Amino acid sequence: MSAMSLSRSGRIQSSSSNDSHRKNRNAVTYEGRRRRAVIPRAAVHDSSGQSRYTGPSLVHDRSLWLPPSGQTNMNIQNSGTGAPGEAAAASYDGHKPQTPPPDLPSLLLDSRIVYLGMPLVPAVTELIIAELLYLQHKDRSKPIYLYINSTGTTRADGETVGFETEGTAIYDAMTFVKNEIHTVGVGVAIGQACMLLSAGEKGKRFMLEHATAMMHQPRVPPTGQRQAIEVEIKWREVLAQKQNLLEIMSRTTGHDTEKLEKDIQRPLYMQPKDALAYGIIDGIVSPEKQIIDQVKSAEQWDKDAGLVAR
Repeated sequence: MSAMSLSRSGRIQSSSSNDSHRKNRNAVTYEGRRRRAVIPRAAVHDSSGQSRYTGPSLVHDRSLWLPPSGQTNMNIQNSGTGAPGEAAAASYDGHKPQTPPPDLPSLLLDSRIVYLGMPLVPAVTELIIAELLYLQHKDRSKPIYLYINSTGTTRADGETVGFETEGTAIYDAMTFVKNEIHTVGVGVAIGQACMLLSAGEKGKRFMLEHATAMMHQPRVPPTGQRQAIEVEIKWREVLAQKQNLLEIMSRTTGHDTEKLEKDIQRPLYMQPKDALAYGIIDGIVSPEKQIIDQVKSAEQWDKDAGLVAR
């Protein structure tokens, strides 16, 4: 029993010694890594035989960068975003724009360009009319350039997304403002968008070489179940919208309403040459042909935005 106890006691003592040695070795290795990360330092052993670190701390390490003597108050400006690295030295304020850089619609609007690039829904109609009124208020003598790439009151797949009155609202605004409206077809001009393309100033209606125009009858979005009298009322309204479209197209193209009504019984697609012959446009834009006035240069934009010294 005693030999077994001694043997067991010996093994336990041996295991404890090995654990202590392993901890000692790990501590030395960790301290060694820490020593190499900073500067060489001296290690002393305390009464228990463990190594203890006596070198300088990272806070007092003379190899770290410190502000020059006498310069203790750094002028740092916080951007307020809370993102990492958001602080910026005040020395860069000299290059900071005095005003926010303009966005793309603002650049186009400053050049008197109104871009219709979506189907005619209420939000788009509101924006186009607002831009026309603003440009008239800014200068009544200069023309307005309306670029059109729209499927009208339908999507590209033919599904109706807006009422025909969206197109007539823009047309009324075009005739209301005193400025000349120069229209340019880019991409597609379908339905009411085709009508707007033809409603520009005579002699100032253009299409790009690969643009497409298409005329079709007014379309009505689905409105759910209706009583018989309501269907009749809606039918009369659609006929009135159709007659308005025919009268507008008759004024802009020179064709009588009977011919137009016959032509739009089915979708009428027109390439630029066809649209020119039909009276939708007055010319086809070529790379050599200039259709808009001079706009600001890049240097002038930078100067007005405060990016360079005035």
